[in-house]
Amino acid sequence: MSDEDIGYKKPPKKHQFKPGQSGNKKGRPKGTKNLKTDLMEELAEMITIKEGGKAKKISKQRAMLKSLAVKAVQGDLRASNTLLTMTIKLLTDEGELPDEQELTATDKAVLDAYAKKFISKTEFTEASDED
Repeated sequence: MSDEDIGYKKPPKKHQFKPGQSGNKKGRPKGTKNLKTDLMEELAEMITIKEGGKAKKISKQRAMLKSLAVKAVQGDLRASNTLLTMTIKLLTDEGELPDEQELTATDKAVLDAYAKKFISKTEFTEASDED
């Protein structure tokens, strides 16, 4: 037997991977792109559209947003909902929404009334459970 340690996580030298050799020979080849990269490249491709009688080059992503906005303006509720949801998500992620405003006296009164009603219901439910 040789002097080298052999055991858990210590394979014999002749069975170890050579420098630069992977254990997964048929793994993902270098240079292949993932879905996110392909999607971003596809959306960034430029296309020609006619707007106001003039030819204009814009990205596919921009063209999709223009189409969605046109449908929303024409009254398509699904397009409106999609556009608003995207806007809110993007603004929320970037922190561009306005800061919270102070509650007015009316707002506070409504919240207090709701809290009292909720607390009384909770107490009633707990009392019923104890019987």
